[in-house]
Amino acid sequence: MTTTAWAHLPNAAHVDWVLASMKKNPEKWSAAWDAAWYAAEGAAWDAAWNAAEGAAEGAAGGAAGGAVLEAALDEAWDAAGGAILALVAWDDCAYMLELPEDALKVLRAVGNEQAILLSVAANILKETL
Repeated sequence: MTTTAWAHLPNAAHVDWVLASMKKNPEKWSAAWDAAWYAAEGAAWDAAWNAAEGAAEGAAGGAAGGAVLEAALDEAWDAAGGAILALVAWDDCAYMLELPEDALKVLRAVGNEQAILLSVAANILKETL
């Protein structure tokens, strides 16, 4: 059994799910990414990504955080990477994966960075259940 560089993080199981889902259903992630990018108007996505990147490096422990992100993001596209960043940066955001789309839409509208980055993963999770 191999241990990932992020196995010690509270949301490690969710990060593993994102990576496994992305590998199993790349077409779903690609289509969802296109929709998310336009729905978030690009600039909001970029702002959320940058906020999560800084928070993730701090949450995971400086240089170690950077290594965790690099290891995870090397395998991920932008949509999966956004979900991974959110899950690494904010220990308390995994519940958003189970929120209904209406709730996520409200959170995205008010600029909630976690909701912006996790919406694609949340939608894919609902499709695959």
